[in-house]
Amino acid sequence: MEFLMDPQIWAGLLTLVVLEIVLGIDNLVFIAILADKLPPKQRDKARLIGLSLALIMRLGLLSLISWMVTLTRPLFTVWDFTFSGRDLIMLVGGIFLLFKATTELHERLENRQHDESHGKGYASFWVVVVQIVILDAVFSLDAVITAVGMVNHLPVMMAAVVIAMAVMLLASKPLTRFVNQHPTVVVLCLSFLLMIGLSLVAEGFGFHIPKGYLYAAIGFSIIIEVFNQIARRNFLRHQSSQPLRARTADAILRLMGNRRKSAQPSEPDSNSNAMVPVPAEAFAEEERYMINGVLTLAQRSLRSIMTPRGEISWVDASLSVDEIRQQLLSSPHSLFPVCRGELDEVIGIVRAKELLVALDDNVDVAAIASASPAIVVPETLDPINLLGVLRRARGSFVIVNNEFGVVQGLVTPLDVLEAIAGEFPDADETPEIVHDGDGWLVKGSTDLHAIQQQLDVDHLVDEDEDIATVAGLVIAANGRIPHAGDVIHVAPLHITIVEANDYRVDLVRITRDKPLHEDEEE
Repeated sequence: MEFLMDPQIWAGLLTLVVLEIVLGIDNLVFIAILADKLPPKQRDKARLIGLSLALIMRLGLLSLISWMVTLTRPLFTVWDFTFSGRDLIMLVGGIFLLFKATTELHERLENRQHDESHGKGYASFWVVVVQIVILDAVFSLDAVITAVGMVNHLPVMMAAVVIAMAVMLLASKPLTRFVNQHPTVVVLCLSFLLMIGLSLVAEGFGFHIPKGYLYAAIGFSIIIEVFNQIARRNFLRHQSSQPLRARTADAILRLMGNRRKSAQPSEPDSNSNAMVPVPAEAFAEEERYMINGVLTLAQRSLRSIMTPRGEISWVDASLSVDEIRQQLLSSPHSLFPVCRGELDEVIGIVRAKELLVALDDNVDVAAIASASPAIVVPETLDPINLLGVLRRARGSFVIVNNEFGVVQGLVTPLDVLEAIAGEFPDADETPEIVHDGDGWLVKGSTDLHAIQQQLDVDHLVDEDEDIATVAGLVIAANGRIPHAGDVIHVAPLHITIVEANDYRVDLVRITRDKPLHEDEEE
């Protein structure tokens, strides 16, 4: 009892437990890395065997204190270096750690399987156990020598070793899970083992490296890694706050690259006459355009893809037969909304061929149209849900109304295709975007998404603003309807008004800001 009441005994026990845990963390981390090579069902068994063997070895070495003392006696001398048993063990253990840490780093950095000869990349159980035994021998010797130097009572040494190993055994599974879930932590731990292996080799040659330096470097690195993990967690938290569709689209667009780069021919190497091939672009320009169109389709409004009210060709059922026939023959369209006096009074949707036959047979146009009523959708419908409506239209189009029942435009399957793959002008249309020297001539009704894709710019579309066209963009930037000749800067674009009146902007010319390095070259 007097032995247990001695405060020096308890102070020594507590200090030794802390030191044993610190010295055993390296052992535990490497066991976790080795256990990751095994199938999941065998990993707990390997950790248990490894730590149990470490405990047995340390208790066995403590029971042989007299033999441990002899390990520090010189055995032989080579040149100016004198080696003892402890030095040899340290030297061999350090070389083993350097070899294993280097091979592990190589495998992880090269993304290679641990052992291709064993099934699904898993190593043999007993091969891993043998490596753990060797590792236990190295770290156990260092821990036992520390215990002998700290405390004079054998029971205290054994109690400290048992307590430290019990703590490590409890912490082994969560530590292993954490290490294996964070690749940067694995690389950091392997770097620690490289540093420890180098210190063991130096110890073997008689060069003592104070452990305080090692632990200070390890502690500093751990603090940096903690900051790294916090930053990564905050990044993932921010990503999780975005919709899954937006995160997926951003990820794919990042994989495609932010800028379209024209294919470049092979360039000659400055040191030789050989031609150095320039890697081909992963995505062709058309592929990039279509993928971008698919990913941004859900973010667009119907107004951005529909044919606007002013461009709709429609048939007035109240006109004469000759006027209706002339209107049908002068238009390249095959489908027409038939209305009664004005566009908002839609009777139905009829094919031009059917209308011409009805006119030749003196059949009432309104009666033919009423047999094929129009499908009407609100302008608030998103393009993704519109696809199902277009399928039900069976090759026809849908009319887009606002909340007051006023026709805003119409959407055909071709309009959706143009939103994805680019414009397909009709025979009576001119392209919305025309390349003009160092700029582009763009219609005011052109959708901003199309401009972003064609000119490879970002941030023109603001989801918080109700702006869908180039005309809306320049009016919002200018504060009023601009006049012909006005120049508006919307970074990184310069927009010159070519045609405009008091009611709308019809045509603009857009140029891009030149990068700084191009200005310097000029």
